[in-house]
Formats: sequence, structure tokens, C-alpha cells
Amino acid sequence: MSRAKLSQDENLSFKINYQLLPKETNQLDLYFSIPTDMGINANTLNEVDFFNANIKSHSAYYSEQLHLPLVQSRFISQTKREKTGYRLNLNLFCYQLRIALDADVKATLQLKEPDEFFPAAALLVEQTERLLKNLRRYTPPDNKLKSYFQNADNYLSWHTEQTFLKLLSRGPKSSEFSDERATLISFCQQESQYRTEQTYNSQVTLDDPNRITNKMKLLERLIEYGVVFNKQTTDLTLNLKRLVKGLVTGVIMAFVMFIVLNARSNFQEVTVALIALLGVIYGLRETFKEDLTQWAWRRIQRKRPKWRNKFKNSVNDDIVCTQTIWLEHIRKKDVPPDVNKLLKQRRQQNKQAAHLMHFCSKNQVHVSEFLPGYDEVQQRITFNMASFVRYLKKGAGKLYALEGQKISKKSVERRYQINLVLRFSTDHSTQIERYKLTMNRSEIVAIELMDEAAVEQ
Repeated sequence: MSRAKLSQDENLSFKINYQLLPKETNQLDLYFSIPTDMGINANTLNEVDFFNANIKSHSAYYSEQLHLPLVQSRFISQTKREKTGYRLNLNLFCYQLRIALDADVKATLQLKEPDEFFPAAALLVEQTERLLKNLRRYTPPDNKLKSYFQNADNYLSWHTEQTFLKLLSRGPKSSEFSDERATLISFCQQESQYRTEQTYNSQVTLDDPNRITNKMKLLERLIEYGVVFNKQTTDLTLNLKRLVKGLVTGVIMAFVMFIVLNARSNFQEVTVALIALLGVIYGLRETFKEDLTQWAWRRIQRKRPKWRNKFKNSVNDDIVCTQTIWLEHIRKKDVPPDVNKLLKQRRQQNKQAAHLMHFCSKNQVHVSEFLPGYDEVQQRITFNMASFVRYLKKGAGKLYALEGQKISKKSVERRYQINLVLRFSTDHSTQIERYKLTMNRSEIVAIELMDEAAVEQ
């Protein structure tokens, strides 16, 4: 069963991942219950600005059980001479190798005992070395294709070295497994020497950590060609907003002209009183025009989608999936009963006055089959809470305590709690959960899934 997974991303952001099958449709709803003392509401937080600056969507091919032994070197074929075909197959192999290596290293780091960790790490080295040899065995003779190979080979070699160095750094330490540790270090040195022999990077770049890291970030994006989709965002409200503005302006102008014509009929000649009256009329028009437009716009666009993301295959520009997005401040009566039920399950001391904001993403896959080796598309939505921070109070203070005959004091910070209800609906099931986001002015301190909130229907 497809599920949405919420987790922390960086200091002030969290992400939600979920998978899509061919021809599947699903919907993700997020209901933010924001305490009023945070000062965040429709007047202080504009939905459009928040979406453009703080909500990012990402979509790519995905394989959940992708591990190093399952990465097939058949994606790199020496018989594929077409420029686009070779690059696509090369990127498929490299992308899968990177994802599989990261997944297996993460699993290995969960082994806390040295007698389990080091044999598993040595096996990873053996598998990775074999896959890299398969990649390098098919070096294309065509100069047009060689640059693609060199970029991918350079990145994979560097990423592999960095990954195994991180593995050694974070893994358990033991003098009994010095041979296995030496094997891992030798493999890292071997990859570093290989890149030097191939002259992939200049000495100036190697001497500057920032330059080499940024270069590899660029190469990483290059190997995502054909695997990670290009995103095209369309504002669905643009023409509607123009129509509303035009209608409001037309209605106001008709009303103003009606008053002006009546005023002219009551004044036989131009006088100071007539000029003053016309000035007041046009002043009122300019004063209330913007307010009336905003009022009419909020009434008309309520519950309407605001944006649509089209995710296109970067090779043939075909639309793989679409994402229709709603984002708006809502009233309590607009909250669905199942969501409201979860929010009421909070403890009495946590039931404080709150402002509600709703995010909705309706997703649809348009193709009936994916590239070989992939059965799903993964979508990731990242929410950056930096826009919330500016309204928070610092609230630092001291906590005093009596320890025997001495009085101690500790610095404390003010924290805020946002209740977040996640509802993920597919054709066959509904997942609904409540999370508690605890944050201060510098970071999201914790994201907790409330035990009583996990419900599947």
C-alpha cells in the first residue's frame, strides 16, 4: 500500500515523500493548526509568497528495493550509439548505483557491533568495485559520447570515495578488524588515484573544498537527466485574477459615472462645490477599489486550485505526471470531520486558539509504463518554515532551581508547537496522521507522530 512519509529535512524544513504507480491518482492534504500567539494569519502570511519561496516539489523515477546486487550493468550497452540513447542508459545506471550505494551504506551504519559492521562494509566495497569496473569496461570510442561517460565516471568515483570515508568515520571502531578497515581505506585511495590518472579535476579545483564540492553537485545534476523530471509550474489563477480585477473596476466605474452624471445635473455650472464633490467621488473610488478587488478575489478563488506542476521527461518532453495544488487560509468549519476529530484528541492544555491553513496536492500519472527497472515515481514536497520564524518572539529567559543550599540558573528558549494533520488518499485507502512540530527561531526542534493519530481507512 502506498503511504506518505513525513520527516525532517534541514533545520527549518520538513519533507513528505510518496510513490505513484502508472495511471494512478492520489491526493495529499495537510492541515496546519497554528497557535494565534505566533502571529501568523491571512494578513501576515500571503499564500502566494509562501508557496513561491518555501514549497518545492520534486519528482523522479523510484525503486524502493534498489540495492547494489540488483543494479544491472545492462543499462550501459556498447551497441547503443545514439547520442540520446547512450546518455539516458548511462544516467539510469549511474543514478541507480548512487541510490543503491546510499541505501546500503545507510543500512550498514545501523550495525553497531564491529563483528557485523566490518564484514558488511567489506562486502559493499567488493560489490561497488565490481559495478564500477562494469561501467568503465564500456568506455565509448565516440568523442561525442565520451564527455558524458567522463562526467558520470568522475562523479561516481568521487561520490563513492566520499561515501565510504563517511562510512568509516561514523562506523564503530575496533582494532580487531584492521584488515577490513585497511581494505576500505585502500579502495578510497584507489578511486582518488584513478581520478588523478584520468585528469578529471585540476589541481586548483582539488585544493579548494568548495570548488570540488560544487563541481560534483553540477555533475550530479547532469546524471539526473532522463531520470529526474523537469518541472513546469503554471499559475491557474492568473486569468481569473485579471477577470475579477476588470469586473470590479467596471462596476466601480459605472457607479462613479452614475454619481457624476447626477451631480452634473444638479449643478448648472462648474462651481467649487462640484469640483470638491468630484474629488471626493474619485478619492473614494481609489480608496475602496483595491479593498473591493481583494474581497471579491478571496470570495471567488476560495477552494479553487492555484497552481499546476507538470513533470516532463527530460528526454522526449512527454508529460509523465501532473500535480494540482491548493493553498489557503481556512475557517474552522471548513475542516473535514475526520481531521477535526484528530485535532480534538489533543490534551486539554494544548487546545489553544489557532489559525488554520490548508495545503492540498492532487497527483495524477499520465503514462501506463515507466523506464526499465522502475515501477514507481517518487514525489517529494519540501516545506521551508523560514517564513514562520520572522513572526516568532525570541523569548529567552532563565530557569532557576534550588540544589541543596545553592541556586542554579539555566538559559531557556521559547518554543512553539504546530499541529499538522496529514491525510493521504488513494483509490483504495486513506492514511491520516497527526504530527506535532516543535520549533524555535532557529530550527524545527522535533517532529513527533502522535500515537493516537495513526489511522487507516
